[in-house]
Formats: sequence, C-alpha cells, structure tokens
Amino acid sequence: MNITHLLNGHQIANSPTGRLHKEPDMETPLREDAFQISDEEKIEKITQHFRDIMHTLGMDLSDDSLKDTPRRVAKMYVNEIFNGLNPDNKPSITLFENKYQYRQMLVERNIPLQSTCEHHFQPIIGKVHIAYISSGKVIGLSKLNRIVEFYGRRPQVQERLTVQIAQELKLALQTNDIAVYIDAAHMCVEARGVEHHGCSTVTSAYHGKFLNESTKAEFLQAIRS
Repeated sequence: MNITHLLNGHQIANSPTGRLHKEPDMETPLREDAFQISDEEKIEKITQHFRDIMHTLGMDLSDDSLKDTPRRVAKMYVNEIFNGLNPDNKPSITLFENKYQYRQMLVERNIPLQSTCEHHFQPIIGKVHIAYISSGKVIGLSKLNRIVEFYGRRPQVQERLTVQIAQELKLALQTNDIAVYIDAAHMCVEARGVEHHGCSTVTSAYHGKFLNESTKAEFLQAIRS
C-alpha cells in the first residue's frame, strides 16, 4: 500500500484562475509503513508500552483499578482519539445539486473540536466555524462536522489542522470559496508549563471570495453574532 499516495493524493486544487495547482504539503507526518499492521496489533503493542510506562512511574498494576488501564488507553488511542490517522476512516462525501440556486455564503458555526497536541499529547478543545459559497453543488451539513472530526482526531498542531480542513473542503465542495476559523484552548498551556487558564488560540484560512474584505467581514460577523 502506498501511504504517501493515499495521503498526499488530495493536494491538487483549483486556483482562482481556474488552473490546477499543488497545495503546500500539510499532511500529518506519517511513516510509509504506518498501516502495515492491523489496529488490533497496534492495540497490543501500545498496551505493552503503556504498561511499561505505568510500571516505570511506580504504579501497582495488580490493583483492580489499574490492571486494565494499559489496554483501555491503547484502545482509546487507536479506535477513538487518533482514528483520524487512518485514511480508511475518512468520511465519504456526497454532493447535491444546488437546485435552489442559493449563491450566498453558508455558515456552519460552533462545530465542536476535540484534538490532541502532538508536542505533549495534551487535549485541544475548541470550536470550528466553516463557510462556503456554492459553485453549483451543496453538501450535507453533517459532513462538514465529520471533516473537522476526521482531521481533528490525530496528533495535531492547530495551524496544520486549519489548512487541512480548508484543503479538504475545497476539494470536497469543488470550490475555492472557503473560510475556516478555529478558536481552541490547548491543555499543554493550561495543564502544564505556564498553566495559564482561559487562553485560546485563533487560526483562520480564507480562500477565493473570502479574500474579499467585505465577504470576510460578513463571515466574521456571522460567527460572532
């Protein structure tokens, strides 16, 4: 299986001039052999490694409360919080004709974001706001949420996540007229290090018509109202 092809084959997008160009390589760093073992094999390996970590920390793994923790953590990593690493879990996208000829922006606000900082493996919790202007096709609203969830459920940095969501939306919706805005709290800031509570990080990506200041302002007003 050519993993590089699976992950990077989605980097061609339409430019505002109508020509194709290659997007910057913003894929999550993965080894070429990332999917050569099954999820169950990954769970078994992570279980053993996490058991070693807990043992090194001095935890008594014979205790009823702790004995199953290594496997619980391994299953959580593979099946839940990092399942966006596997391209097989990418949501399928179906487009529909824009039969109502709606040509204004469509905004999906307050999409819950749950991700993980790749530097300390601490949670990133926040909201994603998305807008697009139809080029003749529309998408089921829940698919916008699923795209956010797919790219969020992997070790991330917020800047890359913002670009990945924007690139996927451009490809899925067949339009450059995309806006993405993320406001998220990072537990690597709140729960460790400086331990400053109440901070949040804002990132955004604007493409096509959203580069127009009035269109961008309309989007920002919509998500803040």
